[in-house]
Order: sequence, then C-alpha cells, then structure tokens
Amino acid sequence: MFVHDFLINSAERFPYKEAIIHGGTTYSYAEVLAAAESIAKLLLECNYHQGFRAAVLTDDPFEYVTSYFGILMAGGIAVGMNVQTSSRNLKTILNDCTPSIIFTQEKFRRYIEKNNDVPTLSMVVISGSDDNLPNNNFITWIDRSQVLRSATDSTLELEPPQINATAIAQIIYTSGTTGIPKGVMLRHSNLVANTNSTIEYLQLSDDDRVMAVLPFFYSYGNSVLLTHIAVGGSLVVNMNFLYPNVILEQIIKEKVTGFSGVASTFAILLNRSAIKKYSFPDLRYVTQAGSSMSPHMAQQLEKVLPGIKIFIMYGQTEAAPRLSYLDPKEIYRKPGSIGKAIPGVTLKLLDEAGTPVLSGEIGEIVASGDNIMAGYWEKPDETAKVLRPEGLWTGDLAIMDSEGFLYIVSRKSDLIKSGAHRIAPKEIEDIIQEYEAVHEVAVVGIKDEILGESIKACIVLKTDVSCSAKEITLHCRRNLPAFKVPHQIEFYKELPKTGTGKICKSKLR
Repeated sequence: MFVHDFLINSAERFPYKEAIIHGGTTYSYAEVLAAAESIAKLLLECNYHQGFRAAVLTDDPFEYVTSYFGILMAGGIAVGMNVQTSSRNLKTILNDCTPSIIFTQEKFRRYIEKNNDVPTLSMVVISGSDDNLPNNNFITWIDRSQVLRSATDSTLELEPPQINATAIAQIIYTSGTTGIPKGVMLRHSNLVANTNSTIEYLQLSDDDRVMAVLPFFYSYGNSVLLTHIAVGGSLVVNMNFLYPNVILEQIIKEKVTGFSGVASTFAILLNRSAIKKYSFPDLRYVTQAGSSMSPHMAQQLEKVLPGIKIFIMYGQTEAAPRLSYLDPKEIYRKPGSIGKAIPGVTLKLLDEAGTPVLSGEIGEIVASGDNIMAGYWEKPDETAKVLRPEGLWTGDLAIMDSEGFLYIVSRKSDLIKSGAHRIAPKEIEDIIQEYEAVHEVAVVGIKDEILGESIKACIVLKTDVSCSAKEITLHCRRNLPAFKVPHQIEFYKELPKTGTGKICKSKLR
C-alpha cells in the first residue's frame, strides 16, 4: 500500500464528504482527489525521473494537501517547507534536497526569485500571481489555476509509477533546534505503518473531525493529516493560534471530535484563553506530543476537559513520528509517563554499550518497527550514528518502571553538567511549572567558570500575574535537592520557539 492510497480509497468511499474545512470553504474528497490527480498528470508529463523531489511552500491547506498527494501519485518525494522562512533558510533546504519543482504562493515568490540558482529546479507552480509570471530561460513558471483546469476532465487517466512500498515518499526536515536541519527520509511503508497504528489506538473512524492547528509540514501535523484522510474523516483547519478563543468556538461550531497540540498549545489554552467557560459536547479526545508536558499541566487539562480522553504521546520525526502513548486512564496513576510503545513498535532502554538497563535505571530509548526512517537525506555519517543494529537511537534518556511504563528524563544534549552532577532539566521544569504564576518554563545550562555549567530557569508568567525570582527559588528549594535549584532565574515575555512550537533552548543558552 502507498500513502496516496489513503486519499484514493477515501474518495471512492466518501466522494461528497467534507475532507477539508478552512476559512469558510469546504472541499470534498472528490475535489481533493481531482486536484491531486491534475497535479500528478502535470508531473508525469514533465517526465521527471522516479524519486524526484518536489517542494511545497504554501500555508493554504487545500493547496498543500493536493500538491502533497499529487507528488506521491507521480512517484515523487514530497518535501514540505516551513512557511516561517527566510531567503537564507530556504536556500539551505533547497540546495540540500535539490527539488525539480516547487509548489508555492505569490506571497513567497520573492524567496523563490532570490533562490533561482538551484541547479535542479525547472518549474515553479504558483497561486495568486494573476498570470504576472517571470520570464526565465531556465525555470518555467506556471499559474496553479492552469494546472487545475483539467481537474473536471472525466477522461483523466493516470499511469501509476512503478514503485514499491519501500520507496521514499517524503522528506521532513527536523526543526533544527541544535544545528542545521536534517532531512528525514520516510518510506511509504514507514508512513503507512505509523498511520495505521495511530488509527488503531486512537480508535479513529470516518465520523471523526479533527481541529488541525499544527502545520502539515511538521511530522506531528503530517500524522494528523494522514490518519484522518485514511479513515475518511474531516480536517477543520485553522493554524492561526493568535486568537485561541476563536479556535475554541470553531471546535464547538464544527462539531470537532479531536484536537492535537504541543505543550505550548495547551499552555495557551489553559492560561490565555476562556477554555474554562466553554463545554465541548462533541469533543472525544485530545492528543499531546512534540515536547514534554508536565504532570501538573496534564492534570489541569483533565480537570478542564472532564470526560474527554487525553493522550500523552511521544515520538520523533525519524519514527514517522509516533513511538508511544499513555493510556488516558493512567494520567493520575502514572504522572509524567509517556506510556508504552504503540502497536507495531518495540522500545528498549540501552546503555552506551547497547546493553539493556535494569528497571529504574536510566538508558537511551532505542526503537524498532516498520515506522523507522530510511535515514537522513545525503547524510550517511549522521544516519549511521542513530540507525544501528539495535534500532533507532533516539537521543532521549528515560527510565522504565516495574510495569513497563516509560518516563523521559532528558535529551542527551540537554543534560546540564554542573560540578560533579549530571542534571536533567525536565525535573526542574516540572517543579517550576507547578507554581501557580508560571505560564511556561525552560531550564538550560549556561557556562560557569567554577561549575562548568550553572542552571538557568527561563520563565514566562501568566498574563497580569506578578512573581519574583525569590519566590521561584523558594519554591524550588522546598521541592528539589540543593544542587538542582536554579542559580539564575530570568523572566521573558515569550520563549523563543521553532516553527513547530518547540522551545528553542539553544537560543536561551
């Protein structure tokens, strides 16, 4: 099975059902499939070699989804681009993945024109240009509307490319919090396996309607997209989270059954929205992943959303992306846990020599399963560091209790080396997050001549709430060993984040 079969099969079953709802406009499965087929036809007519890369730089969900599936239907590799970009960042990605074609919007045109020296780029498909297109001897510019005019052609036929399920379907670039982003190569089989497993434990069906606030170029957003297209559900898309109450009202109006977010998403809903004043009669579940959620925040969320299942999940882009989840019934019994492996995945805790650690001891999470990536694009050395005989070495340190539940301790790269101690920031962050005045917190190690690294807590307070560094320090002293109490506390209006909502600790350091 291929990833694009999710769309084809759902369009056959539910041709007139809403697939995408965005900005007051709805698109049926038949419309999404017809547009994707038109794009695939264009690509096949271009005679690109099998496995060609096609970049997608658009914040319009219909354009993104149809371009994505059209690329896959034509045997290409889809590369979703972060729309919060710059000319320099875009150049880095384009020169790395060397696409043959880019699907984009007029608002991003200036970035493309500044990067017209990508040697492999032969075509730009753009929307909203009013046919005012550049005349370039090396790159063909075409308006997207011209491509879609054939969408209603009933005689449209596609000769599917001769590929197999192990072919690369997608390259997703990591968020790059610690360095230059790496392109994660995901096979059709990786994405299909992970999508089916996620559908199984979330018990998704064609009755589900998800509130999609996460960008589709991000691995978590990509998973939300694929799971709901696969079951014939509906995507209610609104990625503007500046006005969270608008999102909450839309959840009610559109009878949304599921909501997915990262920890910062739920921090905003709990501290900067009127969520406590709403009830959500159709909401069945929420999922959280992308970065750790403190036990305090998870329990706050459970109180605000009584009767609604809360899935705490863990994964990596390299795993397509899901690796584990905590059964909603265990939130209070297993606070802070990321649960157990999802169906089809095996998780082990190993020491640096590859030997399993005992229960309660710290080890690195190593994952195996059909969802694990093929490797990093054009980076065999980087690939060899993480894909080893034991499986995918995630770089996440954890412990496992006697019942097999996993608890993340820290990223290996985030460990603070202070004096003789090796300190995991997460424990300190969870304690500070419990303080009533705190909206969001990140703990990092900063250079110190005596200790090597000292502990710095970076804190955002709730709106219209005051708090001093002394109060935070006293709270930490009551709840932490002395060597884990932050040496420095700094207050911020906002913490720096990547385009996918993760706190960018490298900037805080």
